[in-house]
Amino acid sequence: MIPAAFAYQRPASLDEALRIIASDSGAKVLAGGQSLLPLLKLRLASAETLIDIGRLKELKGVQATPGGGFEMGALTTYAEALETTSLPYARDCLSGIGDVQVRNRGTIGGAIAHADPASDAPALALALDYSVVLRSQRGERVVPLDGFLEGPFQTGIADDEILVALRRGPLPAGAGGAYRKLKQPASGYSIVGVAAVVASSGGSVTHARVALTGVGEVAYRAKAVEAALIGSDGSSSAVAAAAAHAVDGVTVNSDIHADREYRSQMAVVYTRRAIEAALGRSA
Repeated sequence: MIPAAFAYQRPASLDEALRIIASDSGAKVLAGGQSLLPLLKLRLASAETLIDIGRLKELKGVQATPGGGFEMGALTTYAEALETTSLPYARDCLSGIGDVQVRNRGTIGGAIAHADPASDAPALALALDYSVVLRSQRGERVVPLDGFLEGPFQTGIADDEILVALRRGPLPAGAGGAYRKLKQPASGYSIVGVAAVVASSGGSVTHARVALTGVGEVAYRAKAVEAALIGSDGSSSAVAAAAAHAVDGVTVNSDIHADREYRSQMAVVYTRRAIEAALGRSA
């Protein structure tokens, strides 16, 4: 299909982009275009103006931050993130997103802002305790990703804001991680995707972040799983008991790819697999 008519602007700087979006309530931001453009073509979304920020170099790049943290520009592509990450489980996650074209064009910031319920990147970012950096003409604010994702394709970003970066603190010493995914064969999207980052010391689990995608209306941290895991000995029985809480408090999706019962069971299975793999990688 052909999208409805829209105006197009390509700002030369972030400041210019922020001025445009502040003055145009019908504007949408275009980054890699791998999600927005198909929606526009199918007329599932519309825009009065597309603000193309895809060539703004100030929104690219990855760097370590003081204290052992990490910051990633919102326009960092999946391929660029794959090249620069030192985390094997991040590579496991990112390499399974889309195909080569999607990974070369799609951006991490765009995936977070789009908030697709089956997107892989939000689950990985949640497990790594990322925050989003939002900027407008009013200033800048840093918002934890946990809570920023509000629902299907809905986030806490204001109409005049642009997501400019993702930022996290240092990982716990000895932390290991894993990403395990039951994918839809044709699209590669997650029917169930689970990211787990865990650390242990003295024979017990001291840190646990477990996030799921494809299961509910939005990627989410499975906090009941985390609570059951922390303080446990990390044995197979402890992991299984924790994983049983994977969908606690969640309205589980049911669609042509997986009904609610099957998806719920797979959420438990893949949560257990992800945690076991992460524990196997922890020091």
